[in-house]
Amino acid sequence: NGHKELPVQIYKRISIIPQTLIVDEHHVHIYASKDNDGTIVRAPRPNDLFKNSTATAALISTVMNAKFSLHQPLDRQSRTFKQYGVNLETNTLCNWVIRGAGRYLSLIYEELRKQLYDSPVNHADETPFRVTKDGRPANSKNYMWVYCSNPAVARKRIILYDYQATRKAEHPREFLKGFSGVLVTDGYQVYHTIDGEREDLTVAGCWIHAKRGFSEITKSLGETASRGTIAKQAEDRISEIFHLDSELDKLSNTERKNRRGHKIKDKVDAFFVWAKDLIAKGEVQGQTAKALQYCINQETYLRVFITHGNVPMDNNVAEQAIRPFTLGRKNWVNVDTPNGAKASAIIYSIVETAKANGLKVREYLELIFTEMMKHQGKEDTSYIYDLLPWSKPVQKACKLPPAKS
Repeated sequence: NGHKELPVQIYKRISIIPQTLIVDEHHVHIYASKDNDGTIVRAPRPNDLFKNSTATAALISTVMNAKFSLHQPLDRQSRTFKQYGVNLETNTLCNWVIRGAGRYLSLIYEELRKQLYDSPVNHADETPFRVTKDGRPANSKNYMWVYCSNPAVARKRIILYDYQATRKAEHPREFLKGFSGVLVTDGYQVYHTIDGEREDLTVAGCWIHAKRGFSEITKSLGETASRGTIAKQAEDRISEIFHLDSELDKLSNTERKNRRGHKIKDKVDAFFVWAKDLIAKGEVQGQTAKALQYCINQETYLRVFITHGNVPMDNNVAEQAIRPFTLGRKNWVNVDTPNGAKASAIIYSIVETAKANGLKVREYLELIFTEMMKHQGKEDTSYIYDLLPWSKPVQKACKLPPAKS
């Protein structure tokens, strides 16, 4: 007809299949002896996730992923399930989450904790939240602590949460008793207390926290009014130290340590001489004096990075690690019980460690539950090593694909 076909034009559109729930009905055959001797034989039945429960590995992994990775509270999930014709009450979901964390994920958590101690440099931070039914006054604060490896130093990325009712030194003291090395923290005194108790543990300070006091002042004054102020001078001095250190990022730990000793130490020395002189002469007052005194009080810990080539200047790793918990807190606000808080710590640990190792969270959780169900009642727990985030089976099954535009 006078036409020839040209290359096919291809275009794409994204559609979606709404959430689909499948009810699997299992039939177990039962046989009675023909001799009427009372003998009954049952066909083999696969292990349940929880005894006589409708929960499956796929379902509980979806629930956990929705809450602890996507920040969807359980009551909201319960309402969503009802829209699809499945009546799963909030209490039921909560019970599954707590039992799943305690029976299964806690075993992974404890192995990750052992391996966290192998990292020569770890980070720590903590944030308050509220457990409503812990038997304490309504205004009491509970705390979620986070401990994580340094991605620039450790071969394995590990992020662990630890729920505790208070902010006392006894909690990090207990958690860190198996760790020897450098712990990077903010200026909270309990870390310094532990540092003073142990020769095999060194606490390093965070220069971001040191700078923050001055940055808040200059921000409140505005760019024009802050020029020439002591706060602006302090902020600039610390920024210069950060800039010089960033130029050493690609060096080996040994070379970075040497260069810090020659190139950066003098700047740090000059900063503290300048700060102490201002305080001694009484030339600063108010918030600026408070920010300077904070730096002076933290001097021992702020200097640690100079003599350790593998220690960063800041505690950003821990602050980023605890952020998912603070984001989730905005949605679910409070945790009802201590058991729920402990379960949350375990699940957040597995979820965030999975993300840090490039895994698909829901698929990883489902793999854990599926494999661990097979080993219920067995004493041998060596199979757990094949369920850690960096294991070859897990990486093969759950690795996130490369991002596509």
